Amino acid sequence: MVNHFVQEIKRKNGKDISENPEALGRLRTACERAKRTVSSNIQTTVDLYCLYEGVHFHSTITRAKFEELNIDLFKRCVEHVEKCLSDAKMDNSAVHDVVLVGGSSRIPKVQELLQGFFHGKQLCRSINPDEAVADGAAVQAAILSGEGSVTAEDFALEDVTPLSLGAETVDGEMGALIPRNTTIPTRKELTFTTSLDNQSSVALRVFEGERTMTRDNHFLGEFELSGIPPAPKGVPQITVYFDIDANGILNASTEDKITITSDKGRLSKNEIMKMVQDAEKYKSEDEEHKKKDEARYALETFAYTLMDNLKVKRIASLLAANDKKTTEDAIDAAIQWVEGNHLAEADEYEHKMEELKSMWILSLTRPKQEVD
Repeated sequence: MVNHFVQEIKRKNGKDISENPEALGRLRTACERAKRTVSSNIQTTVDLYCLYEGVHFHSTITRAKFEELNIDLFKRCVEHVEKCLSDAKMDNSAVHDVVLVGGSSRIPKVQELLQGFFHGKQLCRSINPDEAVADGAAVQAAILSGEGSVTAEDFALEDVTPLSLGAETVDGEMGALIPRNTTIPTRKELTFTTSLDNQSSVALRVFEGERTMTRDNHFLGEFELSGIPPAPKGVPQITVYFDIDANGILNASTEDKITITSDKGRLSKNEIMKMVQDAEKYKSEDEEHKKKDEARYALETFAYTLMDNLKVKRIASLLAANDKKTTEDAIDAAIQWVEGNHLAEADEYEHKMEELKSMWILSLTRPKQEVD
């Protein structure tokens, strides 16, 4: 619709606003209002005073013209629905209810195309399209927290990857590790090797998409595995791991599988055995050290996060003046305690964390009039 009116302005007034962000922004806002109006009326007007270089733009658009301008986009919506059912290995006759999600699902032509795709099935209009996603998120939150009603227990919601994820191979192709529509959380691995003799490092580029060549997919980032021992090409075995957690966050890592032998300059079998035994012997000690580091890091991160929160005006306004001062003092004290107690045990860090959390929750929930 924006493009249509840009051309109309050029035709009627001889002005091209396509390079003017301010004028385009005003026109786009007016088109959004018009889109909503023609969803419930036969026609509407677009009226913009002094839009660009003295041009006062006034035009009328009918629902029929609106549908003609956007029919390709509307058909693409149905194509997505068809693809979704195909991925789920379902036929459209197997769908019980068609729930409309998003404001644009109010457009009569979209509803007409959807209804035709589902062989005339009545569309579910009992849920506000603008709130449908929030309703689903609320059900998911109730399930994950375990505090939902009996009704929520009957639902089984699963998150999946919308696109395939993979790494680029030497020939520019994408080696898919996680196919599209894989349920998350998930962990996948794929083994690569070197393409050159004595190659000491391998750069891995991560992509998402459904095309064979990486140039046609979306680049996410890259990382490098270095320190690979010299070896003929094809010998090193490099394993790439993709982990997607329950929040949909991707963590990519690599590992070079190296075979250790007792050649000259290497450890002997006895020395290797001793290192393995030592690792097992001190396993609990190493785990305790790791646990302590993690607890210390968690306390530091939480303290600095609270400090940042207090700088946000909206959050700070929720606290009474006395509580805000008490919170700031507690955060400073926690940070100083961490810096001065590097030898503290994990449970001490965890105890400090609980104290800080309790103080923060109390400050947020206590009515301001009690302390003002």
